[in-house]
Amino acid sequence: PEFKKKVFLCIKKSRYSGNAIKTYKYNVITFLPLNLYEQFKRVANVYFLALLILQIIPDISTLPWYTTLIPLVIVLGITAIKDLIDDLARHRMDKEVNNRKCEVLLDGRFKESKWMDIQVGDVVRMKKNDFIPADILLLSSSEPNSLCYVETAELDGETNLKFKMGLRVTDQRLQEERDLAQFNALIECEEPNNRLDKFTGTMLWDGERFPLELDNMLLRGCKIRNTDYCHGLVIFAGNDTKIMRNGGKTRFKRTKIDELMNNMVYTIFALLILVSAGLAIGHSFWYQNIGTNSWYLNDGKTQTVAYRGFLSFWGYIIVLNTMVPISLYVSVEVIRLGQSKFINWDLQMYYSEKDTPAKARTTTLNEQLGQIQYIFSDKTGTLTQNVMQFKKCTIAGRSYGGPTTSEGVALDKIKPVDWTWNRHADRKFQFIDHFLVANIKSKKDKDALEFFKLLSLCHTVMVESNEGELVYQAASPDEGALVTAARNFGFVFLSRTQDTITISEMGQEATYEMLALLDFNSDRKRMSIILKFPDGRIRLYCKGADTVIYERLSSNTRHKESTQTALDIFANETLRTLCLCYKDISASEFEAWSRRHKEAQLDMVDRETALDRVYEDIEKDLMMIGATAIEDKLQDGVPETIANLAKAGIKIWVLTGDKKETAENIGFSCQLLTDKMQIHYGEDVNGKLLARQAARRNEGPNSLRLGKKKPDEPFFPGTNNNALIITGGWLNEILYEKKKKRRRLRLRRLGRRQTPGNPQDPMNDQEKEMRQVDFVNMACECEAVICCRVTPKQKANVVSLVKKYKKAVTLSIGDGANDVNMIKTADIGVGISGQEGMQAVMSSDYAFAQFSYLQRLLLVHGRWSYIRMCKFLRFFFFKNFAFTLVHFWFSFFNGYSSQTAYEDWFITLYNLAYSSLPVLLVGLLDQDVNDELSLKVPTLYLPGQQGTLFNYKNFFISLFHGIFVSLAIFFIPYGAFLQTMGQDGEAPSDYQSFAVVTASSLVFIVNLQISLDTSYWTFVSCFAVLGSIAIYFGIMFDIHSAGIHVIFPSVFTFTAQHNVV
Repeated sequence: PEFKKKVFLCIKKSRYSGNAIKTYKYNVITFLPLNLYEQFKRVANVYFLALLILQIIPDISTLPWYTTLIPLVIVLGITAIKDLIDDLARHRMDKEVNNRKCEVLLDGRFKESKWMDIQVGDVVRMKKNDFIPADILLLSSSEPNSLCYVETAELDGETNLKFKMGLRVTDQRLQEERDLAQFNALIECEEPNNRLDKFTGTMLWDGERFPLELDNMLLRGCKIRNTDYCHGLVIFAGNDTKIMRNGGKTRFKRTKIDELMNNMVYTIFALLILVSAGLAIGHSFWYQNIGTNSWYLNDGKTQTVAYRGFLSFWGYIIVLNTMVPISLYVSVEVIRLGQSKFINWDLQMYYSEKDTPAKARTTTLNEQLGQIQYIFSDKTGTLTQNVMQFKKCTIAGRSYGGPTTSEGVALDKIKPVDWTWNRHADRKFQFIDHFLVANIKSKKDKDALEFFKLLSLCHTVMVESNEGELVYQAASPDEGALVTAARNFGFVFLSRTQDTITISEMGQEATYEMLALLDFNSDRKRMSIILKFPDGRIRLYCKGADTVIYERLSSNTRHKESTQTALDIFANETLRTLCLCYKDISASEFEAWSRRHKEAQLDMVDRETALDRVYEDIEKDLMMIGATAIEDKLQDGVPETIANLAKAGIKIWVLTGDKKETAENIGFSCQLLTDKMQIHYGEDVNGKLLARQAARRNEGPNSLRLGKKKPDEPFFPGTNNNALIITGGWLNEILYEKKKKRRRLRLRRLGRRQTPGNPQDPMNDQEKEMRQVDFVNMACECEAVICCRVTPKQKANVVSLVKKYKKAVTLSIGDGANDVNMIKTADIGVGISGQEGMQAVMSSDYAFAQFSYLQRLLLVHGRWSYIRMCKFLRFFFFKNFAFTLVHFWFSFFNGYSSQTAYEDWFITLYNLAYSSLPVLLVGLLDQDVNDELSLKVPTLYLPGQQGTLFNYKNFFISLFHGIFVSLAIFFIPYGAFLQTMGQDGEAPSDYQSFAVVTASSLVFIVNLQISLDTSYWTFVSCFAVLGSIAIYFGIMFDIHSAGIHVIFPSVFTFTAQHNVV
């Protein structure tokens, strides 16, 4: 790849990345400046730095600089130490990876070299169990036809083996060292990108072009398995490899409480400005009327009244700065970290069968788990087990799978088929229809033989031999189940090479030449294979979803209606279905198509579209053989979990790619749908939305103005039990989603005309938005929503619509790569570690193994986290208002002179030592009811959804509570000291005594108040309250002793001051 990189301004040059990687952020020189720069991106830290600078200015400073410096240094230091530990781990990992060894072809021979020294264009040799050092084009291997088996666990989390293939030309000509040394091809390919599922390139060698695709590439991060050695050419190195390109930052998710807390800090800051300005004005008036007339207050400075007021303003900004506490953000992070650990340690969310604990992959969203309003769930592998079993099928219009005898007589008693006649059979496979087995064994039913032959040939499964047993490695559980079924019925997949597939047909081995493989993807919803039979015939086999297969069937095909009837029956039994069909191709037809196919493979601009166009040309006029039906059972505890979450006021939407009937029946099985519900389908929904749109148009243009219209009538007045079932096609129709260009091209090639514009189409973007709002409102009126036949993009669109128009807190849960988009779009993403690899888990915020654990995550951990955080924030604001506003009351008695009511060290240590631990433990450990009661009474979850425990009302309650306490703390000691006489005839009402009494009262009140607010007492909580008071008195006795003043007279001057109040 000759790609351009910007070097300076507009100057660009061609350059390849080296293979050394650097994931660490700091080195010895840059750590301090870079880390401080990152930390001061936080507004709170900048604010306190500005305060520190103000405190250094003598004319403004009312507090010693260390009252701000010590807390700021502690906060910055803790964060810096955490960052340093993380970065040291990255340094060690980088060093270990960069110094791994690999054999590189240098001077005509393979020599051992470090990964960091590998360059683009090097030829490397890798051996079994080696990690792949870069993105490499596979040239040849020790396996026949240059197959290479790789494990992609580090790349996408999937542990099943995948195979890669070298080109036939490189396999034949580049096996020996000397041949590899003379290899001089030119590779042209895409620029470096993060698409793990795509690679486009061509190889020009000896005047001939060869297409390159992902199957030819060994990606960095994968591991060589079951292959003794392989050779490859480095295409992308270091930071240009796909795994490194995927290391970018994901979208930062913030909780509602985060946003609320930040807004409240801004509110406090505004109050601070207003109060400081008011006191500064008061000081100006006071000094003008009293200060200038009192000779004993003359400080010898010739400052104007206005300037003194200006200095007083900044002085009060410093004195009252503790209203915006620096320790708030650190305390919140500590609490969130602790709550995440509790999720990780929860044994009731540990799945012992797979040794999989629950995992909080983020520490910033825990309290949001207590506010979920909508759950968007995948079906397969999330609600179901994703363990597929071949249960039934329909072949040439006849259905099989029920309990029958070998003569076809129905049985009441289930008797599994005995597979001893087939030495390759998988003994775990169970089937109860003896008649189908008898048909296969008799070899009389040609359609049945063709059916299972297709299943054994049309797939991408790889096979291994383990102690004489065949072990299939399938990309999906569905494919594995179908190939296993064919194996048991006598059509055993034995091996594959680049261009052949070998199977055993009822004991006779046969090898078919693979002319082309038209692979499956989420848009095509089908896969095809073109084979050359041993007798020279060319046939295309195709399997796929009924929606795409039926529109490609020949008009002459038989069994179309009977197969559709069987498909509907299977779907009603919650079985997953696939249609199977074939097409015979003449040699001349294939030759012409093959040329177009090769041209499309060499297309560097838009290869996918070009290939899709060519695939469409051949995948038409298909002949139906039959259909398969696979069972995917519900996971344990799914109905109970859904019922509990519904009682908690959470609405559940299921978004799946399955058929409507299958999805609907699964909905009844898991109790998402009930018999009492009135179910509305796409046609009904579209009709209601069109009626609403027409009514709005009749009202005139003013009704289209968002935000200025009267509230709409409900779509389902008077009824609560409504459910919505809608397909992806209707979803596009309803939301006016534009059809893709690719779709239009397909329709054109199939000879269909696009639907002309009609009066129901939107007049403008505003009307389209109103249509989306109507759909969301209608769906949210329903108790349950099921969207079936939806693509990954549509799943994400549905989630974003609810977020956009309902401002609701959403959670998406799924287990496969097709759920990643949905998981990233929702406020909280949950990944299930199931049968489809770990891509969903790797993109998620929380992960566990079973759907039923979701109720514990939300109703227990989420609810506790929300309650704890709300209680923590309410009390934290209260204790700081109570502490800071004493200065405000004191200002009325000191001429608004920015004099502090407490001594300096108390101000420094109040939030660090005297009041922090009890409230921190409430945020970590408090619980109003235990976990069992939280699950038994799901309605306890409702306050979190409504946000009633922390909002502006609670904030102002905390503010007024703090004002009341500060009044009591200040005026009671003030009144007590005002006209007091000691035994020696002297008044004890000096500044030090007053400050100590006020501070002691505050520490007692704050710690006793948190004791009253604590719902769940532990030894640690008790120790924290008593310990905080003990620490206060221990430090107070020390810093108010005469001895410490003698030792540090310049620091501890407070004991020498006896200013009269």
